[in-house]
Amino acid sequence: MVNVVKKTANEVFIPLTVGGGISSISDIQALLKAGADKISINSAAIKNPNLIKESSEYFGNQCVVVAVDAKKIDNDWYVYSHGGTKKTGIFALEWINTVQKLGAGEILLTSMDKDGTKSGFDLELLEKVSEFIKIPVIASGGVGKLEHFYEGIKQGKANALLAASVFHFNEISIKEVKAYLLNKNVEVRI
Repeated sequence: MVNVVKKTANEVFIPLTVGGGISSISDIQALLKAGADKISINSAAIKNPNLIKESSEYFGNQCVVVAVDAKKIDNDWYVYSHGGTKKTGIFALEWINTVQKLGAGEILLTSMDKDGTKSGFDLELLEKVSEFIKIPVIASGGVGKLEHFYEGIKQGKANALLAASVFHFNEISIKEVKAYLLNKNVEVRI
């Protein structure tokens, strides 16, 4: 993965966050040296929460993103690991509060219920998290149309938004999203 990050960092001039298979300080160090601006951890953080604290103290919390894959079951959200395939039994809101206390710089919050549906972000989950979180939240899972981006910021109070398939399949362009949000008086970088 380090070689891919090096090649990518040499070609793109936007902030680069790398995740997947990261489980140690040495993994993080290698990726940051290769050109990553931030790293994203999920399963490794669940297995070893101290990795969040150690990495934020060693590298600074600005480069430590903790990804949280959450699924709603019986009126509460639970954390999933291993790309959303394994239920951990951990309450998502409690986990998010814990990772914030351990020094995470950002939360990448993916709603497993909404991911791939194109029905919009899980605004209920985003609103609950925004009630107590003091670090930036990146909303993920569910974008299908321009209005969903605005809802994620205004109603869900997300600090940033992640979308994939609508961009990959050219259903919406990044330029369209930025113009739409700017027209709605949302501050964006053009």
